[in-house]
Amino acid sequence: MSRNRLLWWTELPLLAAVYAAYSAGRLLARGDVSTAVGNGLAILRFEEWLWLDVERPLNRLFTDNAWLGIPADFFYAALHYLVTPALLVWVYRRRSAHYRRMRTWLLVSTLIGLVGFTLLPTCPPRLLAAGHGFVDTMAQYGHYGWWGGEASAPRGLGGLTNQYAAMPSLHVGWSLWCGVVLWQLAGRRGWVRAVAVGYPLLTTVVVMGTANHYLLDAVAGAAVMGLGLLLTRPATRFAERLAGRLRRYVPTGPAGGAVAVPEGPANAPVPVGAAVSRSGSRSVPRSMPRPSGGPSRRTAGAAPAFGGLNSPVVTTGCHTSPGERHPRQPTDDSPAPAAR
Repeated sequence: MSRNRLLWWTELPLLAAVYAAYSAGRLLARGDVSTAVGNGLAILRFEEWLWLDVERPLNRLFTDNAWLGIPADFFYAALHYLVTPALLVWVYRRRSAHYRRMRTWLLVSTLIGLVGFTLLPTCPPRLLAAGHGFVDTMAQYGHYGWWGGEASAPRGLGGLTNQYAAMPSLHVGWSLWCGVVLWQLAGRRGWVRAVAVGYPLLTTVVVMGTANHYLLDAVAGAAVMGLGLLLTRPATRFAERLAGRLRRYVPTGPAGGAVAVPEGPANAPVPVGAAVSRSGSRSVPRSMPRPSGGPSRRTAGAAPAFGGLNSPVVTTGCHTSPGERHPRQPTDDSPAPAAR
């Protein structure tokens, strides 16, 4: 397995932990309602001053035309949670060399977005007073889908969401990530390039037409992804250094290259031909060549090891006294083995 091919059972807990932290952070960063409403109105006035307040005509288009509003609500409620994970899995399986970079970019950008929710709680247009001219299309067409009047959450689970996490728009941010993945990794076919460009643009139109985000929320979502891309390489290096430090404290067995200490005394004699296995245990050859009356072909002319057959030392680890015969030691009057 290559260095870039990460194990899926280590990736799933990581992704689940980051998403759980992101969801919990959204809930904890709700902030004060009056502050969120004030921030939303400030963004709207700033857009009006720049002549960029395109949310009202888009929202009116979606509320007056159900054939646009209903698909837009399904788009907003579903694709954000389906397309991004599906593309992440596709990159892991089919473009594994790019997975670490794309995954880190997505996670870092998501955490940056969480900082934005915390520092700048923002009321979306759909929750402003009716006098500002916005209609909540998710509530208007809620009977067509699984959501209620509380964003894209299923009915009865609206309390588990942060209604004031509009700045930045991670719907737009994640869709931009999907577009880059498709553009860079999915080939150069025309329809692929069209989807890569069209998906984030359509997401931007949908989040404004459903009155879930301002235009500046979408711009901030794109900026968050840009900042996350810049921080991807430093974050990867930091994670690698941290993993290297952790590995120093994790004992490795024989498979990791560590050699166990042999059992027994450190200076114990090792039989001739014995080998030390990787785990540190000693292995002795199955059979030792029997000494013959004369030198073998291989040892002819060489000095006899341990003083020859008449030496008190017959074999390593076995000593005999002068005149004492080892059971396998041939005597002078024993017949020589027949030649084969």
